[in-house]
Amino acid sequence: MKRRVLLVDDHQMFREALRALLERNPMLEVVAETGNGAEALQLAQSTRPDIVCMDIGLSATNGASNNAPMNGVETTRRMIAAQPSIKVIALSTFTEQRYVLDMIEAGATAYVTKAEASEELLRAIDAVQRDRSYFCPDVATLITSALAKPDRRNSMPPRLGAREQQVLQQVAQGSTSAQIALQMNIAAATVEVHRRNIMRKLDLHSVAELTRYVISEGLDRQ
Repeated sequence: MKRRVLLVDDHQMFREALRALLERNPMLEVVAETGNGAEALQLAQSTRPDIVCMDIGLSATNGASNNAPMNGVETTRRMIAAQPSIKVIALSTFTEQRYVLDMIEAGATAYVTKAEASEELLRAIDAVQRDRSYFCPDVATLITSALAKPDRRNSMPPRLGAREQQVLQQVAQGSTSAQIALQMNIAAATVEVHRRNIMRKLDLHSVAELTRYVISEGLDRQ
């Protein structure tokens, strides 16, 4: 069954390039596109997409009915509130902490920079279809750096074991248990045990919560 995709970006040429990229995949169908936040909310209701590719930097005057600014973050927040099953992939020219964190808190489950929005976008779509988070290499590197800082590790309450630290780093980058097991040369079942222990110790309940925690507590120390 084809996955339905809604494109939201206020640069028409970029939208056209994304549409051409996605339509080459027989398992994807672009059901609508817009450069307007308010219209994106309406299209999400009428077309019922599975996935939305959302530009963070929508124009501030993008047609909200109350004339209030509605950028990609606010549009995402309202869209997820209305349709929680939608998977939002953030598209941005920025990799700074505040942009990544704002979109995760709004409900996005993937983040891809526009400079990498080709194969990386397809990887992100594949990940969110499987209910996983995805972050392009630039963002994943920031997350990894935050996790690797000695002061970050020492301040984590309660402190995780060395293996748990390694698993946490891989999970935050969107790796599957099978990929982590291969990388660390351990059984996938062992990875699952580490994941459960990490979530319990940090009182987190999803990969999205884990990633938000890593970014909010770690990237600001760079």
